[in-house]
Amino acid sequence: MTSDLSAQDAARGPSRSGTAYTVGAYLLWGMLPLYFVALVPTGPWEVVAWRVLLSFAFCLILLTIMRGWAALAAIIRDPRLLGWTALAGILIYVNWQVFLIGTLSDRVIETSLGYFINPIFTVVLGVVVLRERIRRLQWVAVATAAVAVIVIIVAYGSFPWVAISLTASFGLYGLVKKRIGAAVDAVSGLTLESFWLIPIAVVTLVIVGRSDAGITFGAVSPLHTALVAGSGIATAVPLLLFAAGTRRIDLSLVGMLQFITPVMQFLVGWALLGEPMPAERWAGFALVWVAIIVFVIDLLLQRQIVKGPRSNGSRRAHPTP
Repeated sequence: MTSDLSAQDAARGPSRSGTAYTVGAYLLWGMLPLYFVALVPTGPWEVVAWRVLLSFAFCLILLTIMRGWAALAAIIRDPRLLGWTALAGILIYVNWQVFLIGTLSDRVIETSLGYFINPIFTVVLGVVVLRERIRRLQWVAVATAAVAVIVIIVAYGSFPWVAISLTASFGLYGLVKKRIGAAVDAVSGLTLESFWLIPIAVVTLVIVGRSDAGITFGAVSPLHTALVAGSGIATAVPLLLFAAGTRRIDLSLVGMLQFITPVMQFLVGWALLGEPMPAERWAGFALVWVAIIVFVIDLLLQRQIVKGPRSNGSRRAHPTP
């Protein structure tokens, strides 16, 4: 009996730390709109360019501290992995750029819509690309989310391109990362993804520097300069927490926790930044939240089905004296 309890305590340790890491990542991502709003008057194109360059510099430091150069060298020698990291870099660049455009143009609520829909879009990708089968409740969630987007387009009178772009780019990014699998660790992956984007970042800064706005980094105030410089850390830290967390907990729990980010972004946009929420937008979001409730119920039911046999098997294997 004592050995059983010791084994359970040992199992709970990684689970608790994994949950803490994952929740930490989602909380930081949820607060990012406030961080980027504080970078005004720096525009979205300049912010993303610095974000790429500074993330790359921060990753180089992490590789040195964590002695990860050997792992990076092994990845570089594999052309297939390099190709996947380049594609991942392009997708995450699109995601970052659209997110900054939405955040700095008073569309934080729409960015939250994109991340609300993303888990359901990921299920669709699994069906279409990976030929996975999905359960009945998942189909209900997908259909409800599709109706929600249609309601927002028709009733609100505009196509939510920010939300759809974020959903598509991050969903495809997740698909690419699944293809890569455990062959590329979090730090090496972010290093290479940032590396491929350096030419885009440099060209962007040249164009911004020649425009009327000009480069604002270092020209506003010491605090502003420090905040822009910190964008690399603000990018890398939640990604590393997420990678550390997802290795320690079930994917179903990751799926349920991921709604922390869009909930926080919605509250930031609506309650803190005062973005409008007319009745037609509430109607669309209400349908999205119904889809999410159905989605989470399905995850909980599946989690019980998976855990049931395990717990029963455990009781049979270790009878109580």
